[in-house]
Amino acid sequence: MRLRESIKISFIPTMADRTFTLEEAQALLPVLESLLRTAIDGKQLVESADQEFQELAHRVFLRGGILVNIVSMARRKAEREKASQRAKDAIAEIDATGVQVKDLDIGLLDFPCQVEGQIVLLCWKLGEKRITYWHGVSEGFAGRKPIDERILKAKRSN
Repeated sequence: MRLRESIKISFIPTMADRTFTLEEAQALLPVLESLLRTAIDGKQLVESADQEFQELAHRVFLRGGILVNIVSMARRKAEREKASQRAKDAIAEIDATGVQVKDLDIGLLDFPCQVEGQIVLLCWKLGEKRITYWHGVSEGFAGRKPIDERILKAKRSN
């Protein structure tokens, strides 16, 4: 037996390689919307806490020192860390499905879809009822086009 024959080579697609039909992507929206909202809420809490910490540091600097409620600040820091972890976990869960988080500020998700041998991205933004747009991999949000017949007929490739 030659070495080459003794090693089995198989391709196992990762979630990063996953593609979706429009129907599959649409079916995931309720769960993904919930995860996306969790990530956005976490990000907003982190940003709010960071702003508070910056303002406090600025006040301390301007006054040459002030009394700080350490317990309150420690509690706020713990809230910030929990929120950060919730946001990271939610994004990781979305990523694990094969869906791409493109912009957390506006709640933008892309779903890879194989159409006529090419990968395109089904594009959904928080607040939209359904997935009604797509764009090429290099086009981004600005290149969104309405779903057409080719997208509707696309089959799952993996």
